[in-house]
Amino acid sequence: MLGGFTANTPGTDFGERMLNKVASQSIRHLFSECESVEVQIRCNPSSKLLQGSIDSFQMKGRNIVIRRDFYVDEMSFETDAVSIDFSSVLSGKIRLRQPTQAVAQVVLTQAGINHAFTAELVRKRLHNLDTPELMQFSGGDPVSFEEVTVELQPNNRLKIDAKVELPNGSVPISLSTTLGVEKRRRITFQNPQFEAAGVPENFRGISEILTNQFAEILNNMVDLDRFDLDGVMMRINRLETAGDRLIFSGYAQIEHFPKGG
Repeated sequence: MLGGFTANTPGTDFGERMLNKVASQSIRHLFSECESVEVQIRCNPSSKLLQGSIDSFQMKGRNIVIRRDFYVDEMSFETDAVSIDFSSVLSGKIRLRQPTQAVAQVVLTQAGINHAFTAELVRKRLHNLDTPELMQFSGGDPVSFEEVTVELQPNNRLKIDAKVELPNGSVPISLSTTLGVEKRRRITFQNPQFEAAGVPENFRGISEILTNQFAEILNNMVDLDRFDLDGVMMRINRLETAGDRLIFSGYAQIEHFPKGG
């Protein structure tokens, strides 16, 4: 579950080392898998720990899996001063006296994004859809979107290809779109454009209509509240594409440390 764990650094005070260990044991339960995680808690002078005062808390994780299907290349949190109940540390837990905010960054890869479209949580929102707008092309049968592939492009652009399963066969669809953020929690797919060059000519008429329907579905799918970790609510201030990586910068509202399992 947790490999490459790093908590202790040379010269770290015993109290800090104990906090680092307890924090890392709690944080690992946020994830289905985690290749490595580094936790660093600072408190100077260390006597402030007895009052539950911490100067800063920092966590960095790599190759993380959330809910078994959502792959995160990198994730980091960093807080300013935090107030904790020190007596909880002695029992192997960390209890916040009040919620705190942390600067957060999450990095996804193109491969990780494409894998997410195979997750059950995502597939159920793309399969057996029974909206009238879609079923007019299927003779009243539910419609499914399959084989979704995403290509990251510069300037926050995406190219997305997929197939629409209809009773008489599959229809390829293709679009390009710009990623945006709404209310700091919902990822939006702005100004979608049908990519006719990626679709055989004999399919282009119906494909363009289905592509526009697919863009509307995507716009109602990616809400961070569906992916909240135990005690941690993520919010996005900005995002950017960089090669084959998608980088989210924002903050995390930490209500409580995750419970150990």
